[in-house]
Amino acid sequence: MDDLERYIERHVTPEDPLLAELDRETHLRVVQPRMISGHLQGRLLEMVVRMICPQRILEIGTFTGYSAICMARGLGEGGELHTIEANDELEPIASKYFIRSGLSGRITLHIGSALDIAPSLGVFDLIFIDGDKREYPQYYDMALSHLVRSGSYLLADNILWYGKVAETVPVGDRHTWAIREFNDRVLQDDRVENVILPIRDGLNLIRVK
Repeated sequence: MDDLERYIERHVTPEDPLLAELDRETHLRVVQPRMISGHLQGRLLEMVVRMICPQRILEIGTFTGYSAICMARGLGEGGELHTIEANDELEPIASKYFIRSGLSGRITLHIGSALDIAPSLGVFDLIFIDGDKREYPQYYDMALSHLVRSGSYLLADNILWYGKVAETVPVGDRHTWAIREFNDRVLQDDRVENVILPIRDGLNLIRVK
């Protein structure tokens, strides 16, 4: 973390003890802990939810549950969040913290492929995409076909992919090619409007017209 990042962290509402504990446990027990949303992005996700007031949220890619807890905290009365995780080994950590957060009544955790599970879950006001980067274009097509309506939002994480999207991409780099395809598809789609936020590894905020 450089000086500017430290300054930003110091000037954001502090991380609460439960989320700090989840962050520590993730770094101790999970492979690739940097995949966790973390304090800054978690605060942003909660703020976005409070601003747009969705009743139904879908998250593709639970990981250890940090982002789901942040978004669920922003939900109003009667709101619900469905989160899908492909890796069943992460279920115990996520479920434990959902219960400890007091939000397990708002959060439904599904284990399996988002492409298989999501189409049966209905229409959502907000979809947070943070799953398998190679499947981002498919997530987008699925969402626009089945899961959103006019006024819904999508928020896709890691869309700068460590800066690789702006570089010459090797033929075999499926992750970067898929994210570039996702960003291009959003830009060329007249059904939506979007803005890219250069926070952490980039967020693409998309509104369905």
